[in-house]
Amino acid sequence: MVEALLLNQVNKKIGNRKILEDVTLAVQPGDIFGYLGPNGAGKTTTIRIIMGLFREDSGTVDVLGENTSQDRLRRKIGFVLEADGLYNNLNGRENLDFYFQLYGVPETRRNKIDEMLHHVGLQNRAEDKVATYSKGMRQKLALVRAMVHDPELLILDEPTAGIDPSGQMEVRDIILNLAHNQGKTVFLSSHNLDEVQRICNRIALIDRGRIKICGELDKLREGASQQELIIETGVNEKDVLQKVVDKLEKLPYVAGCRLDTGKISINLKGKAEVSEIVAVLAQQGVPVEGVKKSEATLEEIYSKAVRDVE
Repeated sequence: MVEALLLNQVNKKIGNRKILEDVTLAVQPGDIFGYLGPNGAGKTTTIRIIMGLFREDSGTVDVLGENTSQDRLRRKIGFVLEADGLYNNLNGRENLDFYFQLYGVPETRRNKIDEMLHHVGLQNRAEDKVATYSKGMRQKLALVRAMVHDPELLILDEPTAGIDPSGQMEVRDIILNLAHNQGKTVFLSSHNLDEVQRICNRIALIDRGRIKICGELDKLREGASQQELIIETGVNEKDVLQKVVDKLEKLPYVAGCRLDTGKISINLKGKAEVSEIVAVLAQQGVPVEGVKKSEATLEEIYSKAVRDVE
């Protein structure tokens, strides 16, 4: 399978400043790929290189199996950057029609303007000047604008920045629909870790021009998770739970326990025998309502990766 996006050992300097250093990452078709990093880390430069606006000093960049120097490649890419590309003096329908003409889209597809506006909930504002749109409405129209030529790869730079929570949810739903129902590949640069954790299946973190972590989000979270089991008991009597803790801490793979209301958090130092742990609780007459392994958040992964290089 040809990668939707492949950067290999990409370097870029602007003046005497090294912006990207040996950047390597791969985006697979159908991914919603989150590209994370602090301000000044190199995210915007990476995007400009992917889009052919900057040339890399060394390394290779392939988009949809082609070198970025190919002009025809630009018709396979849609994008929403910091400037949304909308014209305030035109209404929603006119903005889309302008881009249909700009890309030379056949009349048969231009007839789908109303359908596209309907999909993002803007059909009732189609005749209104874009100058009257809220930030969230503009961003939804910009997403549609980026799709008029039916690109395979969609590049989004901070797509929910400055949008209220309800608007953020709507934009996330649009992105999920593009990937899951329309088969688009999405490369999403964002500071919103919660947003990335909700919708992205793979991520890369760049800091000071270098990729610090890259891979499937679920596997990264699993690998970063502390060895901890959380036992939900529904029992609130501290003395009863303390007796259970005393028993559990004698097990060879238990490093320690922590009591919270109705639950016991068990810090492990080896492979746990969950059945044995459950048996200890049963012997003390404590019911088990649930057992789950703690899972690292993207915020924890991000913080550790950035902290480790300071």
